[in-house]
Amino acid sequence: MLTIDQILAEKISSSLQFGDWPIGNLLLCVIAMLLSVILCGAIGIERELRGRSAGLRTHLLVGVGSCMIMIISIYGFPKIVHDGNLYNRDVARLAAQVIAGVGFLGAGAIIHRNSGTKGLTTAATIWIVMAIGLACGSMNFILATGGTILILVFLIVFKKVETRLNKKSPLVVVNAKRNYPVASCVSEIAKNTSCYISDLQIEVTEDETVEITFLVSSPKKDFDILEFVTKLEEVEGVNSVVLPHAQKI
Repeated sequence: MLTIDQILAEKISSSLQFGDWPIGNLLLCVIAMLLSVILCGAIGIERELRGRSAGLRTHLLVGVGSCMIMIISIYGFPKIVHDGNLYNRDVARLAAQVIAGVGFLGAGAIIHRNSGTKGLTTAATIWIVMAIGLACGSMNFILATGGTILILVFLIVFKKVETRLNKKSPLVVVNAKRNYPVASCVSEIAKNTSCYISDLQIEVTEDETVEITFLVSSPKKDFDILEFVTKLEEVEGVNSVVLPHAQKI
């Protein structure tokens, strides 16, 4: 079954041809490249505005590069004719290698620490602009445009939902000196402020300090996490108390 994109691409390709010069194919390639710049740039700008390590240029390079490889896969190799028979080529072979390669690139944007894993969303957007680039290069313009709009909705609207969820059970990271009973003090403060501690983890860092991470929740609607943090900062041996999700994700 032909899609609207395929019908449109075939009409442009067949209607614009001067002699042996396939002007229609050239126009399709130009449209694909420009559309990949616009769509992947929109996602890159969103990441850039949030101060992510992979911003506008990275997303543009991945998206446009994927589009180019898809175009090369379709038009860059001659058709195979043997004994008068025309054999089909596997135009998806290069695209499959792109999917695997960009996966390694996205992994470089992920940072794992005891306080959590950061960069997963940026790694996912790098992977998705690759898919958008492949869609543009294969002349699936409607699919690429619709997918980009949907992704931007996820990144912008769902960010607010995620922030509200994090406020209900915020993550707290305490950096303290060794040989101080900070963990027991955390439990005592939680008991006095009528809140609950979960997923508590303790790790010794490279500078010989202790990093304690945990989630805080409370049945009280008027629970003030800042007041809880202030009491933690007053504990002897505590160097710093951080709320990671209070910053940009």
